[in-house]
Amino acid sequence: MIDKNPNFTPQEYQARIAKTRAAMDAAQLNAIFVTDPSNMSWLTGYDGWSFYVHQGVVLTMTGEPIWWGRAMDAVGAGRTVFMKGGDTIRGYDDTFVQNPDKHPMQELAALLAEHGLDHARIGVEMDNYYYTAAAHATLTTNLPNATFKDATGLVNWQRAVKSSQEIVYMRRAARIVEAMHARILELVEPGLRKNDLIAEIYATGMRGADGHWGDYPAIVPMAPSGMDATAPHLTWDGRPMVKGEATFFEIAGAHKRYQCPQSRTVFLGNVPPKYQQAEAAVLDAIDAGLEQAKPGNQAQDIANAFNAALNKAGFEKDGRCGYAIGISYPPDWGERTISFRAGDTTVLQAGMTFHFMPALWLDDGGLEITEPILITPTGHECLCNTPRSLWVKP
Repeated sequence: MIDKNPNFTPQEYQARIAKTRAAMDAAQLNAIFVTDPSNMSWLTGYDGWSFYVHQGVVLTMTGEPIWWGRAMDAVGAGRTVFMKGGDTIRGYDDTFVQNPDKHPMQELAALLAEHGLDHARIGVEMDNYYYTAAAHATLTTNLPNATFKDATGLVNWQRAVKSSQEIVYMRRAARIVEAMHARILELVEPGLRKNDLIAEIYATGMRGADGHWGDYPAIVPMAPSGMDATAPHLTWDGRPMVKGEATFFEIAGAHKRYQCPQSRTVFLGNVPPKYQQAEAAVLDAIDAGLEQAKPGNQAQDIANAFNAALNKAGFEKDGRCGYAIGISYPPDWGERTISFRAGDTTVLQAGMTFHFMPALWLDDGGLEITEPILITPTGHECLCNTPRSLWVKP
């Protein structure tokens, strides 16, 4: 295949495959079938909006990975994967797509048998958005002598420590989300329709920053105001913004599918004392948490320090206050591995990247001031330079 523009060198993909095979060997697996598009891309470079149909990557203990999916998407695989084609790209007939009378996993079962895996121990991502109950039932029925094991997260965990090139993409995404927040602060005012502001956020994100283009984020902008901001995951509508309300903007810059989420909160009008107190508490707690963000510490150390400082100021946060980030596709920009919460004893290593997400939801609004961070050899780096405060506009 010619004229390809891979995001990483073949050597980097081979290093990723070697890490994954070591994890497969530890799990006593002969092969894995990976359906998470983030994992597919990380292992092979595949990139396309085709995850609404059945597709995946087959990786055994030898040879190159095999991209498998809809035949028309095999062309896109040829354009994006690092493999050189041939038997490493396999497509199934379009009559299998959304057909109640047959299922694509029948074809995958035949492919696995063709490669001598009909009696193998095969790992599949059981708790995954893209691997359905019908897919699993069809695959196991058509390979009755194979043993299927849950390999959810096996590849995700290999992605935890980022390469130098991945960090380059994360930093570019950070510049983009900085520009998005700057545009919000420039435009937000009473009377501005929320959907018009969201349009500007999207436009800024897609234009990119510092000469680097913007990609689509794995989650749409979340921008609730007032009482809607007492909930964490509401989006937007067409109502105008009004004085006396807080609006948090949970958004991400993205570049080459690498996601850099960051949140800031805007208050229109005079800030009530409760929000001033919450801001002070959150900022102090962020500082306490960041002091623990260094190699050798555990993920829970950040959460415990953050919550101790927050509780001392009279506030409480339910749930985790951060999670791993990197390459992601909809519907989630997290890696679904490490969390900043009590009990997560994962040891932090240089090259790990996180969204430190110490949000508070109050009885009449929300306050989100968050930071994407990189663990460095000596501590941490906040990837963004966005001013860290509650933003106020009259």
